Amino acid sequence: MLPRVLVVDDEPGVRTALRRGLSAEGMEVSVAADGPEALRLAMTGAFDVVLLDVMLPGMSGYRVLERMREQDVTTPVLLISAKSGEVDQADGLDLGADGYLVKPFSFLVLVAQVRALLRRRDNASQQACLRVGALEIDRSNREVHWDGQPVTLSPREFGLLVALASHPESVVPKDDLLRMVWGEEQFVTRNVVEVYVGYLRRKLTAVGAGELVQTVRGQGYRVCAEA
Repeated sequence: MLPRVLVVDDEPGVRTALRRGLSAEGMEVSVAADGPEALRLAMTGAFDVVLLDVMLPGMSGYRVLERMREQDVTTPVLLISAKSGEVDQADGLDLGADGYLVKPFSFLVLVAQVRALLRRRDNASQQACLRVGALEIDRSNREVHWDGQPVTLSPREFGLLVALASHPESVVPKDDLLRMVWGEEQFVTRNVVEVYVGYLRRKLTAVGAGELVQTVRGQGYRVCAEA
């Protein structure tokens, strides 16, 4: 699928130029000319990047961005403004912008920033979802599936599985698992890892994945993709 970009600017010439230029770069471009329309489109979450002018009729770009972040819309936003002051840029970034471009700008620089935001978003998506063989872990929604079947885990069990699945086929020592899952909690010993591995295995066994987490005697545990 082509990356989807929303261009928001009240100047028709700018909207036309950016639509043509970004389309030529292999992107699917939609446009908006005012703040309320920009907010309506952005709130759908259907775009991969939003290019958002700061000065807009009806609602400023800052307000659009603020409303997006309040509603947990995480689409990367590149603010575009004629204001070049440090305070203006800092305000935009503090509200949740992913970049700030000052007018007039080079189209090559704009495309480079858009592509950088697309790469960052792709990397974040990949990191949010772990796959090891038939195991799928959605870290954002804290969901686990084995071969399409849901696996209900406690927060500790989930953290333990994520810690192991983040290093597939590699042995993770008990001390490392303690640090990653239990942090600096007092009175937690290495035995608690064994206990929770047992809990985790029982739930995985119920969906046919009892051999997924393997014990490497004297070293630790590992997740095996061929389980």
